[in-house]
Amino acid sequence: MDSAEYEGKIASRFAAFDQDGNGYIDREDFSGAAAALLAEFGVTARSDKGQALYSGAEAFWQGMAGIADVDGDQRVTRQEFITGAAKRLRDSPKRFAEIARPFLHAVIAIADEDGDGVTPAAAERVLVVLGTEPAVATQAARGLDGDGDGRITEEEILTAFAAYYVTPEP
Repeated sequence: MDSAEYEGKIASRFAAFDQDGNGYIDREDFSGAAAALLAEFGVTARSDKGQALYSGAEAFWQGMAGIADVDGDQRVTRQEFITGAAKRLRDSPKRFAEIARPFLHAVIAIADEDGDGVTPAAAERVLVVLGTEPAVATQAARGLDGDGDGRITEEEILTAFAAYYVTPEP
């Protein structure tokens, strides 16, 4: 994949982070996603899981801002997102996964409703809440269960997350 194709891929991922559709990514997009996930799974914000999710969302925001918010205005524009990913993450997708890990770990704790791991159905709910089209969410959630055991591990999620957002493969 050449540089222009890669930047096009990354640009298409911008909307997934711009939860409120205002044209930039900011702290509120992350806290809004956390609130929506808590509501979907019936978890209160003041619970340990709720607090972990908000802390993870803040850590994810800080990590993204550190990579992409070039002008320091506490907003990541589409161009900053593309440039940040292209320059800082293309050759190191695991870095992006590590930035996302606290948030994803907390999401997993919320989505694992029975303590036996995240099911594809729960992963699908998460994806829909975060703005994925339902049909795409269904397919993606099934694809996350790499070993077909009906449960999705944190490593499977981190690997898929990094691949979707920053690796050059289509």
